[in-house]
Amino acid sequence: MTETRRFDGHGVLVTGAARGIGAATARRLAEEGARVLVTDADAAEAEKTAAALRVRGLSAWAYGCDVAVGDSVQAAVAHAVDAFGTLDVLVNSAAHCTPDTPLFEDGTDEVWARDLDVTLTGAQRCCRAALPHLVASGRGAIVSIGSVNGAQDFGNHAYSAAKAGLVSLTRTLAGHAAPRGVRVNLVMPGTVRTSAWEGRGAELDRIRELYPLGRVGEPEDIAAAVAFLASRDAAWITGTTLTVDGGLTAVNTAFHTALRTP
Repeated sequence: MTETRRFDGHGVLVTGAARGIGAATARRLAEEGARVLVTDADAAEAEKTAAALRVRGLSAWAYGCDVAVGDSVQAAVAHAVDAFGTLDVLVNSAAHCTPDTPLFEDGTDEVWARDLDVTLTGAQRCCRAALPHLVASGRGAIVSIGSVNGAQDFGNHAYSAAKAGLVSLTRTLAGHAAPRGVRVNLVMPGTVRTSAWEGRGAELDRIRELYPLGRVGEPEDIAAAVAFLASRDAAWITGTTLTVDGGLTAVNTAFHTALRTP
């Protein structure tokens, strides 16, 4: 457990927090003193994650929230405010990624809409619902989880478009919210070892070689970046995208390798 407690007295809502980056973020913020509402479309898994934090003496509650449903988002935000008396931090971690069809033209409107509705529009719904409470707190912060897919081509057309949209939403919402004292930022991860990669160890080993720092990310790497941007340590930072990708998008490792290969 970290000894830093930057979030004592803070009320925090994390979406997509049953597992992976969302769960690690909920854990990190709770370790730093926050009261955290662990939300996820899978309410049972959200409760397991929250219960594991409570066993450690941390302040965590669970709530089922499907960010693709406006009423569900409104209810989750209201529940957080009722439980904590304040909402100081919103973390948008919920996302949906459907594997691409072999040919782009074989994709469907339904698949495209689902990825965007959860990943981009879902974050927008959460921001809309949370913003008045973040303003009222006097120290409000929004941190969204983007992806390097939103900056370069790593496949997954709809998911990538949604993550790119989150970068734009971060900029525009930061400008809108700044006069009211709310900061809005985004963390852009590279490959992170989550359950999405379960059973794909060989692929991760190959991907690892593309990372200048010699490894793929862990959920805790992203959670640490979120905690920084949500804290007063980042009090003069808004509208930014913080790349946390082991150097993937800064260094063309494959190019350098090709130059060194006889």
